[in-house]
Amino acid sequence: MSDELRVAVVGSGPAAFYAAAPLLASEDPPVAVDMIERLPTPWGLVRLGVAPDHPQLKTVSKAFEKIAARPGFRFLGNVEVGRDVTPDELAQLYDAVIYAVGSQTDRRLGIPGEDLPGSWAATELVAWYNGHPDYQHLEFDLSHERAVVIGNGNVALDVARMLVLTERELAPTDTTDAAIAAIVGCGIREVVVLGRRGPVQAAWTSTELAELGDLEGADVVVDPSELELDAASAAELEGASNVVQRNMELLREFSARSPEGKPRRVILRFRASPVAIVGEDRVEGVEVVRNRLEPDGRGSVRAVSTDEREVIPCGIVFRSVGYRGVGVPGVPFDDAAGVIANVGGRVVDGDAPVPGIYCAGWIKRGPTGVIGTNKKDAAETVELLLEDARARRLPARGIRSIDELLAERGLEVVMYVGWERIDALERARGEAQQRPRVKLCSWDELLAAARST
Repeated sequence: MSDELRVAVVGSGPAAFYAAAPLLASEDPPVAVDMIERLPTPWGLVRLGVAPDHPQLKTVSKAFEKIAARPGFRFLGNVEVGRDVTPDELAQLYDAVIYAVGSQTDRRLGIPGEDLPGSWAATELVAWYNGHPDYQHLEFDLSHERAVVIGNGNVALDVARMLVLTERELAPTDTTDAAIAAIVGCGIREVVVLGRRGPVQAAWTSTELAELGDLEGADVVVDPSELELDAASAAELEGASNVVQRNMELLREFSARSPEGKPRRVILRFRASPVAIVGEDRVEGVEVVRNRLEPDGRGSVRAVSTDEREVIPCGIVFRSVGYRGVGVPGVPFDDAAGVIANVGGRVVDGDAPVPGIYCAGWIKRGPTGVIGTNKKDAAETVELLLEDARARRLPARGIRSIDELLAERGLEVVMYVGWERIDALERARGEAQQRPRVKLCSWDELLAAARST
């Protein structure tokens, strides 16, 4: 098959770039890729989700830059599918479409008081301190002495750590200036991190956990009683991965430490589930129930609530119990799983594949794994797409191009050269302050920089 395929990849995070790479490398058939992104900037959570004090995780963007430099690649930023162009229109404009839009919202706790002022999704704080232009209007009241973070994953630890970093720790990062000022000047002296199961079941990585022990301005506190294991957890630990084994070593090390009297502290608690966020007009505390752990029949444990309850007074709460996918209107969605309905990456309507429509990344499999997990996932999807192309199962596309359609609608598209202008300006601003970059945080600033020459 010699005719060049035209493929749209919707989204520009890791899954999107990892899908673009094998597409652009294909010779049978050759493929051109248009990457369509609602923001003027690419890289998804690598730019806007990775903690600013983890610059090493952001270096994967260098691989993305190499992919973007390949012949046949185009970036179309500031174009929102569902607003500026519909999925049906994309299906007519391209031979195939891959949705790699990630999981764009947070999972709910489903408890009373969840929507009280002062109760936030962790994803909102993360987007705010990372400079996402949709979140810069948010005002987090960090004047309270205690914050509670609900969740036992890496994002929960990111939030807890960011809230207690010192000015010297924040200064060399690309945290927004407003966030640095707010965190350094905040009243928070204690961050309590709650996990509903035990320490063996915590989902964080050892690298994230170890960092808590090296904080300049905060002690990490673990009550030794929190590390007493039930029989099922002890058995799980015995056969667990090196990461879990190392996590337990670190937690035991933390529990044996004497506080050094640092101005702030992070307390790690387990077997505690929030049952209500309490307060009259705003958050005043979190009511938690103590859990016991029982075997779940699958080699791990489930949390079962007891009659033991307490209220942890606090002024602000961050809910970090996972991300959830949001459907694209017009694309089949599995609401129960929070993913686009698919089999292996082929989008399905009921049991029938939707010709030419695919998905990759978190919107395909759910919010699991690390950045690199998306590489194998995207390759699986692309292989199915190319298989369908070779078997001539893709629908015929129309003769119009997306450029014509967007021009007719008067839309300002940020091409890759526009992103490079944004990137260059941010890096130049950062260089003056010995920082990796100083981000442009508003739509107006980003678009103005993209237009500059």
